[in-house]
Amino acid sequence: MAKFSISGYAKESYDELVHKVSWPTWSELQNSAIVVSVASLIIAFVVYLMDFSFQSLMKLFYNNF
Repeated sequence: MAKFSISGYAKESYDELVHKVSWPTWSELQNSAIVVSVASLIIAFVVYLMDFSFQSLMKLFYNNF
């Protein structure tokens, strides 16, 4: 069984973050943020349309009874 030490964990984590992780460039980060923002707006609009449709359907259904 391996011995766990917090200092060893911190050193390995730092080494991985500095030397092994590939960080995005500023332009890649901006492009990703734009893609996420546009996708979020599209999904929000689709959910709004679904909600509006369901609300209209329920009003139509319950006003007939």
